[in-house]
Amino acid sequence: MVDPLCPYFGTCGGCTSQHIAYEDQVLQKRKALESATGTQEVRVITGNPYHYRNRMDFVFHPRGLGLRRKGEWWSIVDIERCVISNANLNTLLAEVRSSFNEVEAFDVKKKRGLYRYAVIRTPQHDSSISFVLNEDASNKQEAIERIKTFAERSTAKNVLVTYVSCETDSSVSDENFVIKGDAFLTETILGKQFKYSIQGFFQNNSELLQEMHSYVQGLLKGYDTQHATLLDLYGGVGTFGILNASLFKKAVVVESVQSCIDACNENISLNSASNVTGICLDAMQLRKLELPSPLFVITDPPRSGMHPKTIQRLRELQPEVVIYISCNMEQLAKDLPKFPQYRVKSAALFDFFPQTPHSEAVVELVKKEEQVDNI
Repeated sequence: MVDPLCPYFGTCGGCTSQHIAYEDQVLQKRKALESATGTQEVRVITGNPYHYRNRMDFVFHPRGLGLRRKGEWWSIVDIERCVISNANLNTLLAEVRSSFNEVEAFDVKKKRGLYRYAVIRTPQHDSSISFVLNEDASNKQEAIERIKTFAERSTAKNVLVTYVSCETDSSVSDENFVIKGDAFLTETILGKQFKYSIQGFFQNNSELLQEMHSYVQGLLKGYDTQHATLLDLYGGVGTFGILNASLFKKAVVVESVQSCIDACNENISLNSASNVTGICLDAMQLRKLELPSPLFVITDPPRSGMHPKTIQRLRELQPEVVIYISCNMEQLAKDLPKFPQYRVKSAALFDFFPQTPHSEAVVELVKKEEQVDNI
């Protein structure tokens, strides 16, 4: 047991593990991955246990911003500074708090009010604030003028207004417009530039993101891939496909969200990755694609794992290697036995989310009959 660094710990509903020594947190996560994969040889990669997050969704209350109270989703704990967030994010939090210390905050029980969230994102060399407003409120224009004034003096590079329905508890929406800057953020990974929507998903730990991509690239470099195809499944804006395209004859990024594929295509152009193709397709419809052999697969599904139809198609395709990236050890443990013709060659734990029970795993699967290191 250790003293939590955060004064709100135990009251705020965010972190759950600050009272546990960080070494013990990592040990428990490692044991979970060992159990899921059946291997005791798990590599562990960690970063800063605090000040790592580059995204936080703060909730407006009548006197400022905070996070939901533990066990009381309708109640907000006022937060002056978040110790798991990086320094730039806390700077922007202070700016918003000083300018919006009295607001008509949205009441989640009564489903009325105006200000809902301030979504702050601070990747390495970029930043944004998305002010999330109740689209059903009548006085939105007054808030917009106030946000415009704020944007002029804020150090945030990008400021947006986002509308969500009073019936929905969400901090992102397609209904948004730019007040300042752009609707996209840029992250640099292994020397390449990637644009992604401020409304979209992207890993919130820049340090570990670099480490994970470097590690995965190192795995792929251990194989003869120059005549092979890489399938980047659940590919988002194309990071894995584009970063590793030079190792392959071609790479195919498959993602079900059209806006992500639009960003992927822009990233393909931005990085001159001419042998990469982005395809908008649900992974369960993988049968619609012709994927030549030899095939290598990187799959990074949501917490729910891969659809049975996706797994069945991968088994039919018989890729040389499957690199399974998972944020859910329980689901990983369920999915791995569905590939009986493969064995776990390596497993690595990346602690993207210190002070919480969550982490990311990278599992390298090879055909059981392939008992050599290189294919």
